[in-house]
Amino acid sequence: MPNTPGMSVTGKVLALLGAFSHETRALTLTELSRRTGLSLPTVHRRAAELVQWGALERGLDGRYRIGLRLWEVASLAPRGSTLRDAALPVLQDLYDSKKEQHIHLSVRDHLEIVFLERLSTPNAPQAETRAGGRFGAFATGAGLVLLAHAPVEVQEEYLSTRLYRYTANTVTDPARIRSVLTGIRRNGYSTSDRMLRSDIQCVGAPVYGVDGSVVAAVSVCFQAGSQPFRAAARSVQAAARRVSHALR
Repeated sequence: MPNTPGMSVTGKVLALLGAFSHETRALTLTELSRRTGLSLPTVHRRAAELVQWGALERGLDGRYRIGLRLWEVASLAPRGSTLRDAALPVLQDLYDSKKEQHIHLSVRDHLEIVFLERLSTPNAPQAETRAGGRFGAFATGAGLVLLAHAPVEVQEEYLSTRLYRYTANTVTDPARIRSVLTGIRRNGYSTSDRMLRSDIQCVGAPVYGVDGSVVAAVSVCFQAGSQPFRAAARSVQAAARRVSHALR
């Protein structure tokens, strides 16, 4: 991010917090300066303020990390905490009844998926998803459900971008995707047949809020060929209905 003269103090603070990622959880002042484009004196001042408030912590190695105070504030976000509290017992039941799969609770944040929770059974196939993570593709069971129920302008904005082909099964043709989304709305669930990885299949179902709009998706991802799509869809739809009922 460039260090423009017009950047506000708030913008500089947000730039510092945004410099951290799941892959890079500890940064020095120099690394923070390089990642944000802010000068070292500016980074030093703002980082000291953030440490004092608790948004950052400074370790004995001199590196900065996200502080617990920021996690406490983030946990108050109603779209995440309310959904997660309502869904967790249902997801746990689904976890107890299934083997070798990942179970997700996800929401859409414009053109990205945010994973609010992930439960992974023993020996589940490797997956890049994690609770609190973001994903910029809708080639998953959860992503297809959320895109199918997104406003038309959001769908068209996504379809106007360059869609990456992860596997030979990834659908990237806008016309085909529109047809897939129509089928999801009609059937009440989505299927991702090795669209993201050649060894993984996913099924997703929508979670409805009190106003009848889709607010989240419950999904499972499992080893390709390990279970029929329809059987998985019945379980996921039943779980999504239970979460929807808990939100009323």
